[in-house]
Amino acid sequence: MNRIESHESHSQSAGTGSFSDRVHEMVDTPIAGHLDQLRDKILLLGGAVESAVERAIRSLTERNSDLAERVLAEDTAIDQMELEIDRFCVDILASHKPAEHDLRLVVSVAKITPILERIADHAASIAEAAIVLNNEPQVGSYVDYALMAETASGMLREALDAFTSEDADASREIIRRDRQIDDCYHRVFAELIRSMVQRPDLAAGAARLLFVAKHLERIGDYVKDICELNVYLREAVFIKHTTDY
Repeated sequence: MNRIESHESHSQSAGTGSFSDRVHEMVDTPIAGHLDQLRDKILLLGGAVESAVERAIRSLTERNSDLAERVLAEDTAIDQMELEIDRFCVDILASHKPAEHDLRLVVSVAKITPILERIADHAASIAEAAIVLNNEPQVGSYVDYALMAETASGMLREALDAFTSEDADASREIIRRDRQIDDCYHRVFAELIRSMVQRPDLAAGAARLLFVAKHLERIGDYVKDICELNVYLREAVFIKHTTDY
């Protein structure tokens, strides 16, 4: 049984009962223990999402449709993990009165969770595109897509590490690295538009690859959002829509 399957099995039995029953059970447990569980849950979700991104791009670059199908199959487990974390955040807020830092932690997790789920959705969309593209002639090299995905996955992994250590400086550095993905996206976009003009017979495949590149670019943006929340957790300041990084 892999990590996601184990978690899914656990989720079916964990947190059962009514909202009031769950809250009543949590009241007598110190909040620190629940916050540790919350960190564990978000890191488990983050690991599953990171794997989804890596497998999705490999399914494209290695023309492995079985791997793409695995990404799509495991997306349901990721959705369930998101719901479980959402419920757990509400239960913590209802059963305790978190102090300032603890409250920021719960709020940050509540905001990071749907971001991770959206990243997984982009991975699933890449996998869906791969299934189609793998049955068609390859449009050029996939080197830039692998580079974008490697950069995005590395940023996500480091963003989750920065969340764990509450490292605002590292989070700001990760935000700046998103420019690498943007630069690669613009290069890929220009190359694909040029190929569509030169080879109209490959236009459909090139159009799908444009969407793949956009999915990867959006993943980078979502990692930036996570890092902005890391800064909020550590410093209690909002840097979203600013240049404070």
